[in-house]
Amino acid sequence: MNHPEKNEYNPYFERYIQLVPAGNFLEVFESNTQQALDFFKSIPLDKHHYRYAENKWTCKDILMHIIDTERVMSFRALVAMRGDAVTPLAPVDENLYADNVDVTGRTMEDLIEEFAIVRQSSRKLFEHITEEQSKFLGNGVSHPISARAVGYILQGHVLHHMNVIKQRYL
Repeated sequence: MNHPEKNEYNPYFERYIQLVPAGNFLEVFESNTQQALDFFKSIPLDKHHYRYAENKWTCKDILMHIIDTERVMSFRALVAMRGDAVTPLAPVDENLYADNVDVTGRTMEDLIEEFAIVRQSSRKLFEHITEEQSKFLGNGVSHPISARAVGYILQGHVLHHMNVIKQRYL
C-alpha cells in the first residue's frame, strides 16, 4: 500500500503522516506496533499516573486515547476500503472520550494488552487491501479520507504521543 496523496486526508493529519518512515506498509506497521509495545512497557511505574501539568493526561490516559483512536480510525478505514462514500465519518471529541473513561484502576499491562489486540485487528484490516481499495475516498465530513491515509495516521499518531511522553513525562 502506497503513501497517501495530500488530497486523501485533512491537512491536520500531516503532522502524523510525516512521522512514518518509508518502507513496506505492513512491515513498517508491524515495527511501529512493536516499538509502541516496547515503549509503553518501559515506562516506569511511578510515571503511569504522572501529569506534567494540571488537567493533562497521564501516560495511561494517553495509551487509552491511542486505543480509542485506533478503534475510531479503523472504522473509518473500513468504510473507505469498502467503497462507502455515503456514511459520514464525523470528527470525534478526544477530550469527551477521555473524560468518560477511567483508567486509574487498570494496570499499564492491561492497557498494553488491549492496545496489542486492537492493533492486531487494525493490521488484519489492512493485510489484504488492494491499492485501489486503499485510495477510495470516504466521506470524512470536513475532508475526504482514504483507508491508506488512515493506516499512516494510525502509525504517526502513536509516534506523536510517544514523542510527547518522552519530552514531557520521562
